[in-house]
Amino acid sequence: MSRKSFAIIGNQAFSLLNFRSPLIRDIISRGYDVYALAPDFDVATTEQVRQLGAVPVSISLSRTGLNPVRDLRDVVKLARVLARLRPETVLSFSIKPVIYGTLSARFAGVPHRYALIAGLGYAFGDSTRSTFKAKLLHYLARALYKLSLSQAQRVFMQNPDDAADFVRMGIVDGGKIQEVNGTGVDLLTWPVLPPVDQPMTFLLAARLLAEKGIVEYAEAARIVKAKFPQTRFILLGGLDSNPNGVGRAGVERWVAEGILEWPGHVDVRPWLRQASVYVLPSYYREGIPRSIQEALASGRPVITTSAPGCRETVVEGVNGLLVPVRDVDALVGAMLTFVQRPELVHSMGRASRMLAEEKFDVREINRTMISSMGL
Repeated sequence: MSRKSFAIIGNQAFSLLNFRSPLIRDIISRGYDVYALAPDFDVATTEQVRQLGAVPVSISLSRTGLNPVRDLRDVVKLARVLARLRPETVLSFSIKPVIYGTLSARFAGVPHRYALIAGLGYAFGDSTRSTFKAKLLHYLARALYKLSLSQAQRVFMQNPDDAADFVRMGIVDGGKIQEVNGTGVDLLTWPVLPPVDQPMTFLLAARLLAEKGIVEYAEAARIVKAKFPQTRFILLGGLDSNPNGVGRAGVERWVAEGILEWPGHVDVRPWLRQASVYVLPSYYREGIPRSIQEALASGRPVITTSAPGCRETVVEGVNGLLVPVRDVDALVGAMLTFVQRPELVHSMGRASRMLAEEKFDVREINRTMISSMGL
């Protein structure tokens, strides 16, 4: 009897490995051949996918931008690839793979099609109201999502706000939605780290997008350091080509002023070990931020916003503090709470790990998705 096959489609080889490796392993362990499709495999990522036990498949798909001619051509090419591979099931994640991957799977005759929407992103953020181009992108994304998700048997979404918005906008029928608690973290590979309360050290790790609250973080750091100069503020992340990316000049100016430390795009683990509190002042349409889940597992208190997706990671006053979006004064107040009461680093850090174990265990999240897909 031949083995069944499964295809997972992402917009980057890196994101397939960084976010979906445990899911790929878990599906392989159930007797499936897994094809991992992405547009930018190199020698290293190809080998890493093979080490997981999956088959890397390079596809043509632009991560950002709108080019109808190229996108249509990519849909046709992807449909041909899927027709050749003949998987029984396809799971797509990220906006372009969800839209074009689901449609391509339908054209290729793949019988079981699923979509994972890990946050609504730039096309559904506040910036969609700012310019004609942004508004056009928003309405186009809505129309394409509606078209593609009509061809999916189930849609996985990572927070109740996103699910409610998609139903309200008529993009997908509520009966198709399965909510899951984010991507999840492997609790064995993200063990509890010793608490750090001296010097009080705040850490933000994110793509350098305005919507991630980078500017608010820097402004809050300036105010707090003026009162408590020994306090550290670390910013991790690389520059991003997104239209709302924070420029290099601005970040380097903060570094030159002594407000922030910016090592760039680096492994978060050694920096998380130095951190007292993890901060993400995001107003981006997150699913449930993976970076916060990693901080929770590591036993770090969290300061984040009441934005959709972010608020699911904090029990107010128990494992962290919630602040309104774009509110620098509230962010400063939350930071000063930890500076003035360093014992909270210990008690809230323990509560963070407990929350990670209760809600964000990647094995439990994967089990829910695998069961829902009937694998």
